[in-house]
Amino acid sequence: MAFSSNNDSGGVMAEINVTPLVDVMLVLLIIFMITTPLMTDKVKIELPDKSMLEKPKEEPARIALAVKSNGELYFNDQPVMRQTLEQQLRIEARREPQPLLEIRADRTTEYRVLSDIMGIAKTSGMKKIGFATHPEK
Repeated sequence: MAFSSNNDSGGVMAEINVTPLVDVMLVLLIIFMITTPLMTDKVKIELPDKSMLEKPKEEPARIALAVKSNGELYFNDQPVMRQTLEQQLRIEARREPQPLLEIRADRTTEYRVLSDIMGIAKTSGMKKIGFATHPEK
């Protein structure tokens, strides 16, 4: 309650103090002025054309490289030596588009052997290297 100092009667003043209300409104106005431009930013999305949807997708060529636990290598189900493997991978790396190299290994194959094979593939220029696994039965 506020008391009037200039009134002779010294009674209660019936006016509302609007200063705190104005302060709160100004703070809210500033907050909305700052946040509104942030909400209007748009992300540009390019939707596919109908012609792009109708094209049949060709599955990329795949090379199967099987690695046995004893170190034997099979390039597309054909036995191959490490020296020959590097030459064949260099030839395949030059193809356009480059085929996917799928490495299939036994459960007991050591990581050192797989690391060597991946190193050979990388130095040969293969960029797409993956691992093929069989689901548990």
